[in-house]
Amino acid sequence: MVRYSKLGYVALNVTDLGRSRKFYEEIVGLQPNGTGPDGAAYFRFDRAHHGVVLHQAPQAGLKRFGWQLESEAQFDVLAQSLARHGIGLTEVDRAECEAQGQGRSVRFADPFTGVTWEFYASRREEPTPFKPTVVQFDRLGHVVLKTGRFEEALEFYAEALNFRLSDKVEGQIAFLRAFPNKYHHLLAVAKGDRPGLHHVNFMVTSVDEWGRCTARLPRQNIPIVWGPGRHTNAGTFFVYYLDPDALTLEYGYGMEEFPETGARAPNIRPPGHDSVDLWDSRIDPRTFAAGEIEAAG
Repeated sequence: MVRYSKLGYVALNVTDLGRSRKFYEEIVGLQPNGTGPDGAAYFRFDRAHHGVVLHQAPQAGLKRFGWQLESEAQFDVLAQSLARHGIGLTEVDRAECEAQGQGRSVRFADPFTGVTWEFYASRREEPTPFKPTVVQFDRLGHVVLKTGRFEEALEFYAEALNFRLSDKVEGQIAFLRAFPNKYHHLLAVAKGDRPGLHHVNFMVTSVDEWGRCTARLPRQNIPIVWGPGRHTNAGTFFVYYLDPDALTLEYGYGMEEFPETGARAPNIRPPGHDSVDLWDSRIDPRTFAAGEIEAAG
């Protein structure tokens, strides 16, 4: 079984790199950390080289995401598991790995969303700590994908990639943890008409940090499209807002944690708003609407 350390980074496509660089630094609160050979902008929120990468592209959305494996031994486990499903891994060029501050890295294309998954086991840490200017981050919380092949995708992520179901809202969304990572979900899958990016979450370090974010965004004329609220699944306090390309981002605080052994059974809830939000917050129609997935290779 594949074993993970964490969700390492998300690479986003944006239509105006200069505008988005300013937004992710000044509004989201990330720290710039250089530019790649292809012009990509790296940002960090801890000592890792990057947690977010922005790429100039014709359409905004998700380019790929990166997952840190528990150890180098997991490369073989991953390759064998995917091979049983007829999927091969591609080695990332060494120069690109070095530019990203990573050791050996491999990729494959998701057959249910088209998104590129990247896996690595080692990463360079910066000598200086992250210096918060807007908010103190805890971690990159999770990424949520949309797909019309909802049940097929869930089966694949469980069998091939060893993601464990934490909770599910029937026909609507499923929350998956990257075993043995303790958090309720690092990945979620929502049912949609077609593949797409649903949203990206950033977890902050305290309820007061989250509250300050919630109060600050309207003062900066940033549209809040859902929240403040509290998720029925995982108990997370949330607020969703839009980036300049109308991609949905989330600040969250608090999340249920699971032990490696003896975890509770998943909750299966009926579809409906009260199955995802305890506070019955209004949802703007723009929420989760934008975000193309860049097809691999």
